[in-house]
Amino acid sequence: MRIAVVTLFPAMIREALAHGVVGRAVERGVLKVECFDPREHATDMHRTVDDRSYGGGPGMVLKVEPLRSALRDALAALPPGSRRVYLGADGRKFDQGMAREARDGAGLVLVAGRYEGVDERFIESETDEQWSIGDYVLSGGELPALVVIDAIARLIPGTLGSAESAVQESFSDGLVDWPHYTRPPNIFGLTVPKVLMSGDHAAISRWRLQQALGRTWLRRPELLERRGMNDEERALLEEFMIERATGTGRIEDSQR
Repeated sequence: MRIAVVTLFPAMIREALAHGVVGRAVERGVLKVECFDPREHATDMHRTVDDRSYGGGPGMVLKVEPLRSALRDALAALPPGSRRVYLGADGRKFDQGMAREARDGAGLVLVAGRYEGVDERFIESETDEQWSIGDYVLSGGELPALVVIDAIARLIPGTLGSAESAVQESFSDGLVDWPHYTRPPNIFGLTVPKVLMSGDHAAISRWRLQQALGRTWLRRPELLERRGMNDEERALLEEFMIERATGTGRIEDSQR
């Protein structure tokens, strides 16, 4: 997978990519990320990439020409058909399905904005779509770019130590994750559910699915509505809801 980031702060991207799972993906050669700085395409002695906004108002706006030149250099380094994405607060909200689509694409260019934003003519003429990582405002698009890269990298074969990890994570099946436990079996009076220590893999799978359904119902009900359920899943969720209402089961409905 090849990704290019158009950014005024390439060191910010490179430093973050040197660590953790994504760093290992880069080391193993399953992921390549390159940065392209619009300042390198500025034509004046001050390397100016921004200017005041027409109509007035606070802040500066990134100019079209340096961005476009950096983007074209980025595209030249990627396979034909690579997607061009501007990261902005008003874009389509990034999710696991979009991460899978991006992983399967030819390549990806992420354009990180700064200041008050970028000239709208750049977005209209040079990008394919806009993505957002949430309904809040950040100082720039570098952190969203890193979020997108991390989410995609985890889906690339060879990134994670276990191929099952990416399959079993939150949102992979449209549900949030089930609760996890490790040793010791009893800590501060809190115990591990017996089913997880039973060795009965079918029962463990059933319990995990039920917990994922229940947690999604409690915390992100809109995901269940969008995803839908089969008859077995409806029965598991109904059982979860009854246990929660009667206090007969172990219900993990709060973060600890």
